[in-house]
Amino acid sequence: MQHTLVMTGASRGIGRVAAEHILRRSPDTHLLLVARGSSGARLAAELSGHTVSHVPADLGSLESVHSAATGIRDRLDRGELPPLRGFVGNAGTQYTDALTESPDGFEATFAVNVLANHLFVRLLQDRFAVPARIVITASDTHFGDLRHNLGMVPGPAWKSPNLLARTGAFPRPHTAAAGRTAYSTSKLAAIHLVHEYARRLPAGIDAVAYNPGFVPGTGLARNAGPVTRFAMRRILPVMTLTPFAIGRRAAGRYLADIVLGTTPAPTGSYVDRSRVARSSEESYDPRREHELWEAAERFTAAYAAGADALSDDVLSGSPRWDRTAPADSGEHDS
Repeated sequence: MQHTLVMTGASRGIGRVAAEHILRRSPDTHLLLVARGSSGARLAAELSGHTVSHVPADLGSLESVHSAATGIRDRLDRGELPPLRGFVGNAGTQYTDALTESPDGFEATFAVNVLANHLFVRLLQDRFAVPARIVITASDTHFGDLRHNLGMVPGPAWKSPNLLARTGAFPRPHTAAAGRTAYSTSKLAAIHLVHEYARRLPAGIDAVAYNPGFVPGTGLARNAGPVTRFAMRRILPVMTLTPFAIGRRAAGRYLADIVLGTTPAPTGSYVDRSRVARSSEESYDPRREHELWEAAERFTAAYAAGADALSDDVLSGSPRWDRTAPADSGEHDS
């Protein structure tokens, strides 16, 4: 039976490989690509021979995400798309500092890696036909230890979501180390939200976090300096010959396995490459997860106003991110 799968981050790297696998192995899938500028149209053309369409969006802009998601809702309602059975939030970004600001005034890593996915989930939530699956690409950098990232990325530094959403949340915010800390922290936040989705979404809509492992040669380092970009493209790929890294073709295949259900994963799971595993001990914190959910609802409320599923008490809250409001300076216990 034909169905729609919405996917971000399919233009390159593991997302591109996963898209190819999904279309080849599930010919009933209408793959709806969310991509910036002309990349969506170009990828749809390259994947010709399959049912592929695209919608443009800048994931750093909540207004752009809202426009893309409401456009998808409208196409579903008009019967232009088959029933919606999945959302894959694979797009991610990492900056060379923790000072880059999104058009809405959020720290840009948090905006793309956390808020864009959340707004898509909330705007599409009531259009899913069950059974449906939401897959969010996470990262083992959220463990913050030598075993999982060889010391290349600092571990997460959790703070109140009101602080994490702002630029300059980490020490020496102008440095690449702060940018990497923003990245690992955003991936911890993504896992927290997957746990909360598992509690809150209607039965039949599963939410799963996927960790591809260290995948050199993807576009993640595109905002890094020239030395880092060269190392990621030309030097670090040899690590895929060791247990410490994985090639993008294998990582993409594993992502497709989760999306298609070949890898069994109950809602709320963390899938490490090809198997369900436990994420970090820090990632299991219902108090944090609830607070992050409430913050994400507040930050995106102005753009989620068209979602039927949002409750009146959420929509009656602060309609936009107030950049002048006093920050909550207290960090949470692990």
